[in-house]
Amino acid sequence: MSESPNGAATPASIVEALKAVAGRPTNVRASFAKGWCVRGTYTPSDKAGNVTRSRSFTRPSRVLARFSVGGGNPDVADTNRQVLRGFSFRLGNEAHRSDILTQSAPVHFARTLEQMLAFLEARIPPLNEARIAAFSSANPETLNQADYVAARQLPGSFAGTTYWGVHAFPATSTNGETRFIKFKVAPVGDDFTLTEQEADTMPADFLHHDLKGRIATGDARLNVMALLDRPGDPVMDVTVRWPDEDSREEVRLGTIVITAFEPNEACDASIFDPVNLADGIGHPPDEIFAARRTGYAISLAKRR
Repeated sequence: MSESPNGAATPASIVEALKAVAGRPTNVRASFAKGWCVRGTYTPSDKAGNVTRSRSFTRPSRVLARFSVGGGNPDVADTNRQVLRGFSFRLGNEAHRSDILTQSAPVHFARTLEQMLAFLEARIPPLNEARIAAFSSANPETLNQADYVAARQLPGSFAGTTYWGVHAFPATSTNGETRFIKFKVAPVGDDFTLTEQEADTMPADFLHHDLKGRIATGDARLNVMALLDRPGDPVMDVTVRWPDEDSREEVRLGTIVITAFEPNEACDASIFDPVNLADGIGHPPDEIFAARRTGYAISLAKRR
């Protein structure tokens, strides 16, 4: 693995590199800068307790959530095929709160902080295609996310997109059994995508307009799923998927219904903190997750 030429990677250096790649916009998130805050409700399934005893997932609650478009540019067009879509949501109450972050690809673009920093530094403007190609050749796993996105059509709706939590979470059931799960958030109904020709006719903010229409008709519904582990699944490397991930056993934990937009300040005043997990869902063991809390706090401080 190639190391960063600028020294050891830290959450602070990652945030700085994310901002540099995006051209250093001010007062916005370092990643998934463009987004809309929404609210809704969560209703658990009768099988949620078989996976986790977490009261966030086994009890009904209000939901605060944010749909977003990837990258650090708040003006990115919704028709940009190279960036992810994101869905962050908060379940439960203050005593049993869980924040879950998901994205429209099942893998992250780096395995370690050092690799993540080097990936970003290779893409700081002015772009040098030879530098990017050399890094990618030495770190082929960093292409897994981009390859996944490139193989799929453009998402045509925030509420019609499947989102993934790239980390493996230890989950403890009501019976006391602990196993690893991955979160998957899927639309109630099929994914909705656009052809290249359809995408060419869409305005820059079409995802917002689509979401507005779906909320008005009660059609913004997403199932929160848990993918169940098997012996030998990789739980430390977020650049690779579990074997047969698309066809393996999964359990519906519950359903989120988005009912209204919230002022963006409701989501921007704080962060969806991935380490906020109610008892029954543990912290993933990988290096990227361990750095998220500090990185998100630094990003919040910078945009304030």
